[in-house]
Amino acid sequence: MSTNVLRTADGWWVALGERAVPVDTKAATTAELLADRDAVREAARSGEVGTPVADLVALSPVTTPCRVVAQMVNYRSHARDSGFKGDIPPAFFRKASGSVSGPGDAVVRPSHVKFLDYEIELGLVMGAPLPVGTVVEERDLPSYVAGLVITNDVSAREVQLTKTQFYESKSYPTFTPTGPYLSLLEPEDFTHLLDLRLKLSVNGELRQDRTLADMIVRPAQALTLLARFQTLDAGDLLLTGTPGGTALKAPPKAVEKIGALLPPAVKWKAFFKSQAKNPHYLHPGDVITATIATPDGRIDLGEQRTPVAGAN
Repeated sequence: MSTNVLRTADGWWVALGERAVPVDTKAATTAELLADRDAVREAARSGEVGTPVADLVALSPVTTPCRVVAQMVNYRSHARDSGFKGDIPPAFFRKASGSVSGPGDAVVRPSHVKFLDYEIELGLVMGAPLPVGTVVEERDLPSYVAGLVITNDVSAREVQLTKTQFYESKSYPTFTPTGPYLSLLEPEDFTHLLDLRLKLSVNGELRQDRTLADMIVRPAQALTLLARFQTLDAGDLLLTGTPGGTALKAPPKAVEKIGALLPPAVKWKAFFKSQAKNPHYLHPGDVITATIATPDGRIDLGEQRTPVAGAN
């Protein structure tokens, strides 16, 4: 069974139901904690009454600085929403680790951003180095991936689309809410990954709801492809794509063909004028709720609940 770990300003905790037991470790970073798994196991076995989880203020269980890499268009439902047909080539992009924030921290919409979008994603937390050239088979996943986290790949769509700039549009501070739990997996847990269901709601309205069976490039293949050019280390984070249901969707084909004939400035002005009527983009005062779990609760990454705020 997986073990859920929390991080607070006071240190690391193992969550056991509604209570949490402190981990006796000097680890300050996620990588250091992963090197001290015996301390985590000891806390899980301790039998202490512990502290109510509800009394703890959870920080991101992925400490920074670290590498944050993300997969683009990696669920079939998201590909359909985005207007893709046929085979979709695997693609990756980087996010600034300064975008990582806690599971209860506000997502802050920059003052120049009007079209703020959500993307629930399963995050893989590396437990060992992944050198360039590594080939990862399904059976090898436990050797490289230590655990899982909920992440939200928050996106400033007008920056992403008009500048074709993923790094900036997805790297503003608070644009990668992470946690609450780092769910550390045992080798037998990896056979249950495809049962994980990703669900995201805004103000109680369900927007995204898919299992990993909808995924195009699964974790072992993704790590193999990434290792063609990118080294990863323990504590680094890979976001594995989002299912359909984001606010942004491709326009109808007829509109897209007309837009292709227009100068870029005119095309984007018309596009965002139409998007302004879309009520699904995020606004200050909204609350995003995200969960990832298997139906049987064998793996349960907890609930991420993040309000949206405007820039001061």
